Amino acid sequence: MKTTEILDLFDRFEEAVSEYEGIECWSARELQILLGYSKWENFSKVIEKARESCINAGESIFDHFPDVRKMVRIGSGAEKEINDMILTRYACYLIAQNGDSRKPEIAFAQNYFAVQTRRAEIIEKRLLEAERVKARVKLQETEKNLSGVLYERGVDDKGFGIIRSKGDQALFGLNTALLKRRMGVPVNRPLADFLPTVSIKAKDFAAAMTTENVQLKNLSGQTPIEKEHIENNRGVRKIMIERGLRPENLPPAEDVKKVERRLKSEEKKLTGKRN
Repeated sequence: MKTTEILDLFDRFEEAVSEYEGIECWSARELQILLGYSKWENFSKVIEKARESCINAGESIFDHFPDVRKMVRIGSGAEKEINDMILTRYACYLIAQNGDSRKPEIAFAQNYFAVQTRRAEIIEKRLLEAERVKARVKLQETEKNLSGVLYERGVDDKGFGIIRSKGDQALFGLNTALLKRRMGVPVNRPLADFLPTVSIKAKDFAAAMTTENVQLKNLSGQTPIEKEHIENNRGVRKIMIERGLRPENLPPAEDVKKVERRLKSEEKKLTGKRN
């Protein structure tokens, strides 16, 4: 394809996009024309194959191929109601993959939607990584606050370490050392640096409850505070298991420090910042 043809197709695809409930989408009827299909009956067969691919991928066709009705003008100037579909980018990608690749429009669409879908996946991955880094920072702040409260109530650094370890055992059903070995966490690194986001937030929630209850109940000394922290972690564990999440069975995540460095490096490249 010539550059002018590619640019023309790009503009046409971009102009056809609309927004439905905050999600960018395309009309199946409009996509039919963009992909070079003159008959709806022929294009419907391609859509059906794409819907099957969607199901096989474990996705919901109702999320990506919702049916709608639309009014169109006919020769006499009157309007007629016809069937249509609202298609997400993913749906359009599947349609392009199941279309006739001999058509230049289909060949273009296969690459157009593949790139755009991949871009969305990259953005989603980066957002999830940023959320995990943020959760880890929040846990550090919560534990620092808890340590300060406990210090005022007669618990030193050694005692705080014991209390935190007992909390981990209550939450994960395993002591910290065993859990580290199981997850492949270096001995000299904090367990939380290798936990998935949900586990980091679980630890944060339990620690925040301990901080609050220590003050509300006016607890002092290591033993009663240790008991409080264990109960809070057990409560969080109970909720997670009830929701189908057994903390100790969740897979370890990438070293959060590496993730943080990667995000900062990418940000520098995008903004042109230098050290």
